Amino acid sequence: MRIISRTVLILSVVSLFADVASEMLYPVIPVYLKEIGFSVFLIGILEGIVNFTAGISKGYFGKLSDEKGLRLPFVKLGYLLSTVSKPLIAVFTYPIWIFFVRTIDRLGKGVRTAARDALLSQEATKETKARVFGFHRSMDTVGAAIGPVIALLFLFFYPGQYQTLFYLAFIPGLLSILFIFLLKEKKQPVSTLGKGNFFSFFKYWKIASPEYRKVVAGLLLFALFNSSDIFLLLITKETIGNNTITLFSTTFNADTITIAAYIFYNLVYAAASYPMGVLADRLSYKKIILFGLALFAIVYGGFAFNPSVMGIFILFSIYGIYAAATEGVIKAWITNLAHKENTATAIGFYTSCESICTLSASILAGALWTSWGSTSTFIVTAVISIIVFIYLLLKIKGK
Repeated sequence: MRIISRTVLILSVVSLFADVASEMLYPVIPVYLKEIGFSVFLIGILEGIVNFTAGISKGYFGKLSDEKGLRLPFVKLGYLLSTVSKPLIAVFTYPIWIFFVRTIDRLGKGVRTAARDALLSQEATKETKARVFGFHRSMDTVGAAIGPVIALLFLFFYPGQYQTLFYLAFIPGLLSILFIFLLKEKKQPVSTLGKGNFFSFFKYWKIASPEYRKVVAGLLLFALFNSSDIFLLLITKETIGNNTITLFSTTFNADTITIAAYIFYNLVYAAASYPMGVLADRLSYKKIILFGLALFAIVYGGFAFNPSVMGIFILFSIYGIYAAATEGVIKAWITNLAHKENTATAIGFYTSCESICTLSASILAGALWTSWGSTSTFIVTAVISIIVFIYLLLKIKGK
């Protein structure tokens, strides 16, 4: 049986182009917002609101996808919203407009995520699911590595031309939408949860299997302390400080090294995602995720003690393997534990709760950093990951 079907391949290419568009702007948006008058505090509020919007909407649209028994309409609409938002952010500079456009962008992610993952799940058997999700994550992350490289090259030749970059990001976004129209789908079994309000997807917890509840409870505890990757970038810049390194007669400062480390992380993540999916299918999801949590603890423990530049790149490479061992494998595990007619709801429930926990984790990490310094933030996170490791090891049986 062919593991990577036509649908999986097309969805993976769609994610690649969409991530190129998003990651072209990821390092630029904070700088652009400050340039047009946003304070750091206002940027924080903006990102908090839009990411919360994306997070909480994943559950609602996942359940709606199950109610309709359809995936593609949500995938198309989600990618369309994210794509059209890219050039719109450069049209006006009013704060209310920026809030509106950034919310559209993140809402697009909320609309498509659960339906897309359910569609990927439909294309796999229980024995091949981690490989399918691993392949998709790999392609997605290739896009995440290409995007910042394009942005760096463009801004090197055209410094400060942020608005033009927003317009250019529309091109890979448009390509992602066009590829979706190559897909067709068959209607799936309709959800057994019935209709409800925006938050009715939370009802899934009551009918979920005991194993699903145990797994998700442990993963959400981890998410509650797993803050945004931006804190890794911040501690990298803090650790390097005013130091520079010279390579091939070129001097690199803290900003350049930090972005290079982030790109390197994405390359390792992309390269390791499919192999980790293969191992998860052959060994067990639990073992690979435990391996990933152990690596995570090493990374956060390592960053707590001022690593060298070489140490930073080593830690980012380990972090890439951690991400490959968890992101796709977790979705494969959850979909295998979900009821077939409620697959998107099960994914949406988890991803919504995960997004809320990540927002809380970032607030907590910021508070710890401000009150007791960066070392305390990273040590606490490393300790919690070890606790979750022990919980999953002892409480979850079998695969």
